[in-house]
Amino acid sequence: MIRVRFAPSPTGSLHVGGARTALFNWLFVQHARTHGPDHDAIFVLRIEDTDRQRSTDEFTQVILDGMTWLGLTWDEGPFFQGAGLERHKADAQRLLAEGKAYEADGAIRFRVSHEEVAWDDAVHGPITFHGKDLEDFVILRADGTPVYNFAVVSDDIAMRITHVFRGDDHISNTPKQILLYRAFGSPVPVFGHVPMILGTDGKKLSKRHGATAVADYQHQGIIPSAMANFLALLGWSPGGDRELFFDVKEMVEAFTFEGVQKNAAVFDPQKLEWMNAEHLRSLGAVRVAGLIGDALAGVEPARAVALVAAVLPRGRTTLDVAHRARLRAGLDPIVFDDKATAFVAKDPAGYRAALEAARTSLAGVKAWTAPALDVHLRQLADEMGMKLGALMQPVRIALTGSTVSEPVNELVAVVGKDLTLQRVADALSSANPNP
Repeated sequence: MIRVRFAPSPTGSLHVGGARTALFNWLFVQHARTHGPDHDAIFVLRIEDTDRQRSTDEFTQVILDGMTWLGLTWDEGPFFQGAGLERHKADAQRLLAEGKAYEADGAIRFRVSHEEVAWDDAVHGPITFHGKDLEDFVILRADGTPVYNFAVVSDDIAMRITHVFRGDDHISNTPKQILLYRAFGSPVPVFGHVPMILGTDGKKLSKRHGATAVADYQHQGIIPSAMANFLALLGWSPGGDRELFFDVKEMVEAFTFEGVQKNAAVFDPQKLEWMNAEHLRSLGAVRVAGLIGDALAGVEPARAVALVAAVLPRGRTTLDVAHRARLRAGLDPIVFDDKATAFVAKDPAGYRAALEAARTSLAGVKAWTAPALDVHLRQLADEMGMKLGALMQPVRIALTGSTVSEPVNELVAVVGKDLTLQRVADALSSANPNP
């Protein structure tokens, strides 16, 4: 049987590094269930709450919520490391009684032998440490609490963990832990250390790079499938050039630790947004409209879907899609961005002339559909002797405050006749393009 664990500390939010580790463990278990010899694999969640001063129930819930949002279900737990204190003490006393540990200044220290410590890492391959380079280390403090390396070994043995996959910042802990496994006469699990995550500047990812907690990205309009897809590719390659997994079953099928890379991975927020946009489009307008339903409260469902369909090709997050849809529904005011302001300032007379012509002409349109409006606007530009862009861009700016949108005929169609004419009139009546 395969048994893996994810063991976060409830001293902060679920950060992307921890979430990536949890995801790799989860993918490994799911893959083993369909490809393993006995198809029996268990994912254990253990909360390492021995830091009593910094551990909180609130952070524990944040971790559980983040994992649930990502779809990382666990089979056993959550167990709490603090509940194993008596076992930790008993295990330390056992090593003391067997002469494998000794007391010093009220603490219990593990007696390190000079034997070689080596393991075949699932990511890095063979790794070797020499025992002579390690010093005797504390396993139980004078106050009776276990140190990290001892507690995790005691817990992993008790939970029958067979594979330990974690960040490569733990490589230096592994020799001590292997020596403890040997001292207890317990099988040493398979260790795999996944690469560090860096910011785009090549330095270890931290708050200086912006958001690092999973919940932050959730609140920024990233959807779970995109976040999982992005995290999976931080240090893992499925082979070939494939980057998008819209179905998690396909990711499970492709995942192996042979594909986990040794080199550090770069967290690129722009790539995350690109991937999120692709996932949103894969869901389609109906499902995305459901995701942002609160933002379009009061809008008739069919119209909400039409609004989302119009903006989805350019939307990158659910917040972005919601804002664009609300603008077209008349729920948000028009605020000109810098490029729109610059466009108007470059030729104010031309801008006004285009809007005057559009307002007069569009008021007489009967067939308010994208194809009919395309024909109408093209004819209007010809009649005025204007380039098509010189007519379309002022209308786009008046309706969105931006120089970028869907094709103007589609924009005008989805905004609707009454609101289009009102916004063109508002733009004309405003001496300053900012309302």
